[in-house]
Amino acid sequence: MKNQKMYEPDDKMISLIRDNYNLLQSLGSFGISLGFGDKTVSQVCEEQHVDTYTFLAVVNFTINGYRDFDDASRLSMPTLLQYLKASHDYFIGFQLPFIRKELVDALDDKDNLARLILKLYDEYARSITAHMKYEEKNVYPYVEALLQGKSVTDFEIDMYSKHHGQESNKLRELKSIIIKYLPSDGLHNNQLSATLYDIYNNEEWLSLHAQVEDEIFIPAVRRLEQKLKQSDVTAKISNMIGKNVEGTEALGEREKDVIVALVQGMTNKEIADHLCISVNTVITHRRNIARKLQIHSPAGLTIYAIVNNLVDISSVKL
Repeated sequence: MKNQKMYEPDDKMISLIRDNYNLLQSLGSFGISLGFGDKTVSQVCEEQHVDTYTFLAVVNFTINGYRDFDDASRLSMPTLLQYLKASHDYFIGFQLPFIRKELVDALDDKDNLARLILKLYDEYARSITAHMKYEEKNVYPYVEALLQGKSVTDFEIDMYSKHHGQESNKLRELKSIIIKYLPSDGLHNNQLSATLYDIYNNEEWLSLHAQVEDEIFIPAVRRLEQKLKQSDVTAKISNMIGKNVEGTEALGEREKDVIVALVQGMTNKEIADHLCISVNTVITHRRNIARKLQIHSPAGLTIYAIVNNLVDISSVKL
């Protein structure tokens, strides 16, 4: 049963551990060392250079499923990345080898079914390791590029999120086989039961890890993407204004008339009738406008028209 307490910065860190011993591994993933005495969560986090708000967001989510953060924009992406990377190191470097060793000790290596169980476990370990390595090779560098303000055009977080969290089938199959295989002698039965218990804990840990990625990390990356896109739009507008001042290739008066008509929502036929020209001439003007301005969307032309005083913003439907 989950602890229903919502932990706050002024709570003592030792209280969190007493209430939820599973947080011990999380502390290591955040880079928080033990030996903090009776200090509060905020004191420990500040001393060990961990963002308090992000730490408590993850803790309260994994313990009690709290998803309502006061201000999601306050989440620290560097802290989240540190936590997720360290969690991978723990799982791949310690947890997977530890459980395999338990299985080897508990199973009879002369038994064909025992060898099949190990083979199934190794397949699962390779699968989950490959998934985590993919994140480390593709997802985390992408996020780090976003943090540096770099625009990456061949990847976005939704490409990753659609294929995330599909690694649990092999583990369920492994547990089922072990339960059916439990030997009758006491020693091996106890060893295998203890191993099975660790596998269940392993599964719960992995599920919570995936939920942190799905519910906290991925939405935070989406906000980063949106912020960068907005910055790109601002830069393009500034560049657009700069080009107009420099006058690298000036628009003709008729081309400006076409832009104003487009901003007003006219079709090619309506523009032709309004300006007493042919539809083909309108299309030619539009092609030249796009080439000169490198703007192809109605929204972009609207911005251009406003910043260059071709239309008044009050007359534009936004």
